[in-house]
Amino acid sequence: MKDYLLDIVQHTHNLGFIDLVKVTGDDKSTKIEGLAEDRSVILQAETHAPVADLIGTFGMPNLDKLSIILKIPEYQENANITINTQERNGANVPVGIHFENASGDFVNDYRFMASEIVNDKLKSVTMKTVPWGVDFEPSVASVQRFKFMISANSDETTFVAKTEGTDLKFYFGDQSTHAGEFVFEAGVQGDLKRGWAWPVEQVSKILGLAGDTRIKFSDDGVGEITVDSGLAVYRYLLPAQSK
Repeated sequence: MKDYLLDIVQHTHNLGFIDLVKVTGDDKSTKIEGLAEDRSVILQAETHAPVADLIGTFGMPNLDKLSIILKIPEYQENANITINTQERNGANVPVGIHFENASGDFVNDYRFMASEIVNDKLKSVTMKTVPWGVDFEPSVASVQRFKFMISANSDETTFVAKTEGTDLKFYFGDQSTHAGEFVFEAGVQGDLKRGWAWPVEQVSKILGLAGDTRIKFSDDGVGEITVDSGLAVYRYLLPAQSK
């Protein structure tokens, strides 16, 4: 279970804008949902295989605390990490994670958020089906060029994505100030003409995650980046912003 906890923290809290997730698990699937505080990113994820320890519906708040606990050296080898449960309304429900080192003399408890509360705080979002204008796997070189452009335009909080011929180009700034543009991906299929703006920080941090990555943009004003970590597929939905 520890590997899954580390994976969840890496793909949520470590991004810097998601600090609460909802887990919904049974014997068929384990799903994770999250939402950036400013609603700039919606997370919908699912593990490749159901996680037997993560059964039920509960929230994982204060992911910074969970991240700290997972990094403590006392829990790196032969630790006993278990799910605490309590009986509520005639059923056993998960209430937290118990951490105990190999010798049993170093203990921490991380508490879950009750399903009623997390369901209120993180209402499930159903995105309408949209036609994707572009859909591709970005190269390492493209992501690095993106970072170079961000550093040259550090005052810009958004960028515009458009196709020009078969090139997908990213634009920073405008003619009234400092500006930059570059070809992020050459030889793409499809079109992207509306010129929606996308958040620089969030897109950059998601693209910095390890794993197989895929990017989609739609002229309907929705972007999607999926990252397959090997344990789970994390789907980050990005509502576009008006430029």
